[in-house]
Amino acid sequence: MKRSSMIKWGNIALEALGVLLFIIFFMPIVLVIINAAKGSSFLVTSDPLNLDVAQISILLENIKEVWSNPNINFQSAFVSSLIVTSLSLISIVVVSSMAGWALVRRKTKASNIVFYLFVAAMIIPFQVVMLPLVSWFRALRDWTGIPFLRSYFGMVVAYIGFGAPLSIFLYHGFIKSIPYELEEAAQIDGCNKFQTFIYIVLPILKPITITVLLLNGIWIWNDFLLPLLVLGKGTDIQTVPLAIANYVGAFIVQWQYLLTAVLMAMAPVLVLFLFAQKYIIEGMVAGSIK
Repeated sequence: MKRSSMIKWGNIALEALGVLLFIIFFMPIVLVIINAAKGSSFLVTSDPLNLDVAQISILLENIKEVWSNPNINFQSAFVSSLIVTSLSLISIVVVSSMAGWALVRRKTKASNIVFYLFVAAMIIPFQVVMLPLVSWFRALRDWTGIPFLRSYFGMVVAYIGFGAPLSIFLYHGFIKSIPYELEEAAQIDGCNKFQTFIYIVLPILKPITITVLLLNGIWIWNDFLLPLLVLGKGTDIQTVPLAIANYVGAFIVQWQYLLTAVLMAMAPVLVLFLFAQKYIIEGMVAGSIK
């Protein structure tokens, strides 16, 4: 068989595999959308792929019901998720960008050791530290009086700790591509270290910053286990995944409302990812190649 023919069939096989993977990963989303647009009189399990255009109005009614249903408490959970995600992302970007910049510019053995420690932290499974984390937070609360458990503060601190290693790794690779002469010129013009970072370095970090925001934002918004450990179920502060889990466990499940809540939880992440996915690729490629 000629080489060109082998390449052709190889490309066809890769395209077919890509289509198959798309169907596998996209089908659950389709099922959620279709079955969220059904009323209580229609069993979800009877014909999960049946969708009538007229059912779009039912979907809108289900969205209104989920938004106002006190049993789901979606409004409060949505606001809590928004607060936790926003504060965590801002903190991760500030800490990681400054740490990555300092580790690159301070060319010492200590900075290399610290960087490798952050890299090593990336391979530690969360399940290994999740129970000690709760014990540490409880001990810190007793020693300092600061509410690390059942609070936004504890959630943000935890997400900084778990999100910083990968973010610092990405920033570190990107900052190495920035010519140091730019910073020297700024310092000659009278800028101090902080001004140099804010006005010179930070604007150049836009591609990798968007990547860091998206990767961590999708993870934090969808995370269930860490909020369960830090916040607990049934407390005053609940994220969207916890609110949905509480609804399933405490009440007779009305599947159309449950799937509508899942759809509403997915919507912000899907929209954000579709509009910004190119920045993820650009940022990671730029940070790894330059």
